[in-house]
Amino acid sequence: MAQDLNGEAAQGLERSCADEDRIVSAPSSTGIERIEAHFHGNAFDLHRHDTLAVGVTLSGVQRFHYRGAVNHSLPGQVIVLHPDEMHDGGAGTEDGLRYRILYLEPSLLLDCLDGAPMPFVRDAVVSDAALRGTLLSALAPLDEELDGLFVADFVAELAQHLRRHAGQSAKPMGKTAWRAAALARDYLEENAERPVRSDELEAVTGLDRYALSRHFRATYSTSPHRFLLMRRLQKARRMIVVGEPLAEIAAAAGFSDQSHFNRHFKKAFGLTPGRWSALVRGPSAGA
Repeated sequence: MAQDLNGEAAQGLERSCADEDRIVSAPSSTGIERIEAHFHGNAFDLHRHDTLAVGVTLSGVQRFHYRGAVNHSLPGQVIVLHPDEMHDGGAGTEDGLRYRILYLEPSLLLDCLDGAPMPFVRDAVVSDAALRGTLLSALAPLDEELDGLFVADFVAELAQHLRRHAGQSAKPMGKTAWRAAALARDYLEENAERPVRSDELEAVTGLDRYALSRHFRATYSTSPHRFLLMRRLQKARRMIVVGEPLAEIAAAAGFSDQSHFNRHFKKAFGLTPGRWSALVRGPSAGA
């Protein structure tokens, strides 16, 4: 059963919802992206991304497909979507939908889990006042930057909530596999704007490409290829916010052409770059 929003953080969220659909982005923070979204009807087509998405429904009903089921989140409930899991999203009633959500890079969460894999929460919609309060501490107010010390405390607290909902955690990975996955991740992030070959990662990690792929997915819940692609797409979204032309963004983010860019953007985020630009910059923004 959904619980009413309460407390000082929740009071800051209580404001009237405008009629137009839009996305409001918070100031950037390493490893964490935060947004507030207002939508009517279907908002996102089926898509997947390599981040953990955890959010709070503020008003309306959030309806989405996830792991073979249709889910509904009511005001005050928490949504937990794991990396690389297909899902869509939109308003479940004609009244529209408002929610706040953060996208967390798995590496931040894993750093505080002492070698254990990321907890898997099977229920996509959770009624948990303590978890909601932790999320709202990072999501309200949305216009403030997150201090580094706050982020460390927040991620540690979030990890404990996720562990609690996931039940018993699996055994920690071996140190060799963990180190290889971390080395590959760092190398991919540093070279995200160019093609990276498998033999490069083999040289960096000391593992063959197949073992590395297994360990990387076990650690970060996605493949090295997907991780590299998502870094390019995240750069593209930052460029969209500041108003760069989409054709120039496609080239700067390492895509062969705008069609290639459009296709991957929609697969990752559920809408086209032009639609994203209109939502974050207003309908007058050029596509």
